[in-house]
Amino acid sequence: MIASRRVTACLACVAAAAMSVAVAPRQTGNASARAGEWPTYGHDPGASRFSPLTQITPANVGRLEVAWTYHMKPAPPSPAQQAGRGSSGFAASEVTPLVVGGVMYLSTPYYRVVALDATTGKEIWAFQLPSGNPSTRGVEHWPGDGSTPPQIVFGTSDARLYSLNARTGAPNEAFGEKGVVNLDTPEILQGLPGRNGLSSPPIVYRNLVITGGTTQENPPRGPAGDVRAWDMRTGKLVWTFHSVPRAGEQYVDTWAGDSAKNRSGVNVWGFITVDAARGIVFMPFGAPSVDQYGGDREGDNLFGTSLVAADANTGKYLWHFQVVRHDIWDADLAAPPVLIDVRRGNRTVPAVAVIGKVGLLFILDRTTGKPLFGVEDRPVPQSDVPLERTAKTQPFPLKPPPLSRMAMTPDDIATVTPELESACRKLIERMQLGGPYLPVTYNRLRVQFPGNHGGVNWGGMSYNPQLGLLFINTNELGQMSGLKDRDANVSDPARAEGQGNRVDPNGPYQGVPGGGRFSVRGSDPQQLPCQQPPWGQLTAVSVDTGEFVWRVPLGITESLPADKQHTGRPGNGGTIATAGHLVFVGATDDSRFRAFDARTGRELWTRTLAGAAQATPMTYEGRDGRQYVAIAATGGGFFNNPVTDDSLLAFAVPAAQ
Repeated sequence: MIASRRVTACLACVAAAAMSVAVAPRQTGNASARAGEWPTYGHDPGASRFSPLTQITPANVGRLEVAWTYHMKPAPPSPAQQAGRGSSGFAASEVTPLVVGGVMYLSTPYYRVVALDATTGKEIWAFQLPSGNPSTRGVEHWPGDGSTPPQIVFGTSDARLYSLNARTGAPNEAFGEKGVVNLDTPEILQGLPGRNGLSSPPIVYRNLVITGGTTQENPPRGPAGDVRAWDMRTGKLVWTFHSVPRAGEQYVDTWAGDSAKNRSGVNVWGFITVDAARGIVFMPFGAPSVDQYGGDREGDNLFGTSLVAADANTGKYLWHFQVVRHDIWDADLAAPPVLIDVRRGNRTVPAVAVIGKVGLLFILDRTTGKPLFGVEDRPVPQSDVPLERTAKTQPFPLKPPPLSRMAMTPDDIATVTPELESACRKLIERMQLGGPYLPVTYNRLRVQFPGNHGGVNWGGMSYNPQLGLLFINTNELGQMSGLKDRDANVSDPARAEGQGNRVDPNGPYQGVPGGGRFSVRGSDPQQLPCQQPPWGQLTAVSVDTGEFVWRVPLGITESLPADKQHTGRPGNGGTIATAGHLVFVGATDDSRFRAFDARTGRELWTRTLAGAAQATPMTYEGRDGRQYVAIAATGGGFFNNPVTDDSLLAFAVPAAQ
């Protein structure tokens, strides 16, 4: 699966200077969705998140203002809705709405899926779930056929798959059991406790709805992370792809002994992409359980942290590319693989771009999985944990360079303020530094870059096919962790010791105290990372050359002095691109929504929100002919920001008077 396997010395992260180059438009576009709509999470099955709308441009984007606001929290709340929400009663949302036929569809964190008038924000219908929450990041639309009307389909936190009439919100009685399919099938549960819910929307291909699912992070044995396809008309299971090969299946030998049996993890908890014309489904899998230790699963562990292509009609395996071998870094692939076209001289190569938490972007031939810019295996540090056997090499793309920091040295300590430098130097006195792919250390802590949040998490990329550019927002936040022998005289489960760290509760090791984010607290909820800024960036990558076209910090740190605030910030969520040559992004934990010039990276518009917009925006044309841009802004999310709002906001340029 790898084009080049030259062995060279392990290289640290390549720092790219900010740049701006001329970008010539390409005569291509994405016509798979009607111009004014946003019918699936990624706008189209190829997940470009590119809208052909041109009404909002660099010239007028500065005039954007709130056109309407929808409050996701119903009023008054029931006791069940209020429970566990804190004093504000708000809950965080990561939703990206859909718009089809002038109607907006979204999931809310208040046990409801709703339909709104996309021009006014007025509620049309609301479906109250009897249990569980709908998928955190949204829903999927199926246009229907001659016998079944258009449907809204989504999964839930308690492992149910619903199909609702898109016009009325009523369950489709012919789908499963009166509109509901139980995702916790015996084959998935494997006779073990656990659950296979959905935190991201499924994807529709023809008359199939294809689902991934969440699995446990530990213990290592539990529900399978298989991908499945269901008939949209009946809810019947059509095919299953085993994320961990079973006995007798291809690649089961990448798991030593019986370590593959009943292995949990290796699931698509993020987003699946489909090449509808070729009938190929692209599945980005996460790491095996447990995240930080693989001594009980020697081998490369396919299809862990791999992109797998399969026949979308049958689920039959076509090819795979493993981004991280024997993953002990929680380096999941969660972002949707993006279908792109790469120009090579006079020909165009259909390709797929995949990126994960390690921040390495691989551009692969869509039909073969062959890298288009070359990949080489480089030796990486080996674990000193006695029972661990890490991979000797990992694949690195020759182009583009890493999008996130992959290594740390004492010279990289943040010197933004004397107080921050002092606190961070004290923090690293007991740390092992290095990288890339620095493994968890034995009897002390190490700093991993990127941390186990990424890099690039589920927010992923957007793609402007006219410019041939991918737009990627990245985090720069390290993770501290280490392992030590578990006390044989203590019967309690092994402790992870640190936010975001995980160990097998019944395994031989537990965490070294003091683990967690490689940062210190400032005077407000924003963390102050301990390496030099930028702490978050937005990058444009040419799909034709594999080079950075421009790169800018994304986000500000308000607790710092005014002249030092432009540090960039970590966050959740992703970008969208438009034919108006704009890039819109929220994501950062500074509660801002921004627009950038797609050709230069110049920030053109910023709006301060009541809560962090840790979601991916979308854009559409309303019935009034105006282009709208919508974003969920609630706060909360991975970085423990306060949940301060429950709003979905739609922005537009004011109508001419």
